Amino acid sequence: MNQPYFIVVLAHSLHGRLRRVHVPYQFVYVVLALALIGSVSLFGIISSYLRMSLKVASYNTLRQEFETLRSRYERLEKESRQKGRQMASLQLLASEVSIAYGIKRTMEGPSDIASEGRLIPTVSETLEQYNFLQSASLSRLTRRTSPLFQREMLPSIWPVDGRLMSYFGRRSDPFSGEGAFHTGIDISVPNGTPVHATADGIVVSAEWAGEYGRMVVIDHGNGVQTYYAHMSRLEAIAGQWVHCGEIIGRSGSSGRATGAHVHYEVRRGGTPVNPSPFLRVAYASAPKREYGF
Repeated sequence: MNQPYFIVVLAHSLHGRLRRVHVPYQFVYVVLALALIGSVSLFGIISSYLRMSLKVASYNTLRQEFETLRSRYERLEKESRQKGRQMASLQLLASEVSIAYGIKRTMEGPSDIASEGRLIPTVSETLEQYNFLQSASLSRLTRRTSPLFQREMLPSIWPVDGRLMSYFGRRSDPFSGEGAFHTGIDISVPNGTPVHATADGIVVSAEWAGEYGRMVVIDHGNGVQTYYAHMSRLEAIAGQWVHCGEIIGRSGSSGRATGAHVHYEVRRGGTPVNPSPFLRVAYASAPKREYGF
């Protein structure tokens, strides 16, 4: 039985021979089907490649945006920490000014305070308070200007017996890992260890101070102040006179701290200075004590 087919005539250009080639319909259909399948596959491959290229470009764009947002977040976090330190410094300065000028008052009473009686002092009471404050100020000024008093006011002991875990100066921040300037020293001690004043002075601040946690600031005169931070409990109040070695609080990990220790600073004119010379003086006066040098 004859099957339908195509006849392809081939002619030789030199010899003039003719040759007929019978091509069945099924073979033509198979070739066309394979060509169609190949075209569809090629189109699919090209489409997949284009989609992958678009995804890669989108991923790179998102990654760049992520890096930009990350750097912006780190910059904002750094600015926030700086603002926190500035706020703490301003709070301490405001407390010192209020104590120095005698304008920090605490008034407690019932909501209807008018029923408590007269609130405004009389002229005689005002003059009496003025004379008392004037005499106290003169006495304090006389004491501060004496050579003996100036010698006693310099830090001369360690605030706690412990191990130095972080020194004054440049270091790696324990939280962010970035470079930072450490304004004091960290002394590792168990939680609740008594913290001692390192010299005679007036407590100008004993309160929560942001990243410093619970902190006591003592003014020793002549622009010298000492800071005791991250304490678990405060045992001094603003305006209190403390002697060298007197307990002013207990060590802890309040504020921005990684563990129980005491952050100790010495400042001259509001600028942090290296406390190590004062600690070495204390070490020289008691060579059997373990200071970590």
